[in-house]
Amino acid sequence: MEIGTQPKEFLLAVSGLTVSFDGFKAVNDLSFYLDPDEIRVIIGPNGAGKTTVLDLICGKTKATSGSIEFRGKELTKLTENAIVQAGVGRKFQTPSIYDDLTVFENLEISYPRGRTVFGALTFKRDAAVRERVEEIAEMIFLKDKLETSAELLSHGQKQWLEIGMLLIQDPELLMLDEPVAGMSVSERMKTAELLHTIIKGRSVLVIEHDMKFVEDIAHKVIVLHQGKILSEGSMETVKNDPKVIEVYLGH
Repeated sequence: MEIGTQPKEFLLAVSGLTVSFDGFKAVNDLSFYLDPDEIRVIIGPNGAGKTTVLDLICGKTKATSGSIEFRGKELTKLTENAIVQAGVGRKFQTPSIYDDLTVFENLEISYPRGRTVFGALTFKRDAAVRERVEEIAEMIFLKDKLETSAELLSHGQKQWLEIGMLLIQDPELLMLDEPVAGMSVSERMKTAELLHTIIKGRSVLVIEHDMKFVEDIAHKVIVLHQGKILSEGSMETVKNDPKVIEVYLGH
């Protein structure tokens, strides 16, 4: 590299990532780079290794080999908790919200100061907390539901609440596993709007099967097949790739 030139700053750099389960490579020598303020969607047939990729990034599964760098920090050596503290948030397929608490309380309990035992013991519902909760509630379309018990929310609203519980921790990378599964058409459209709002200052990595939704949100798409990248690029590029048509869209 010439002196004085700067390497491109990636938010996330995945290099040669492999994980084997009893000799079966669920993810096989995977490499990709995620830019700041980018929505990247991973698609692919069932068993392609999509959820495993998110499990590896958040530390739930340990890599057999390869590297995951987030803002220059190697994640493969860190615990799940340390990865969250580094700025990576993960939403699973099933919403894990507290049904018996209100929307306000669900968001409040996720506020970073309340996360440690000491923080929770000394936690005060001050103006800054309330302001942040209200700001996030407006973003996730639940401003008028703050005092509603979470169990009374629709399926889509529960998904938004869980995204809000991650957003209040202000992660720089948000990972979502099938966020619009089971949503109505109008909820899917609002979720697309939400994702475009939240990428100012952060990136989002999404696994999704709903192709219409992928077209609405993705800056770039990765097609996974048998743990490897089959195709990568804009939705248009990927959709017209003969290999993708054969393996995925043709079925």
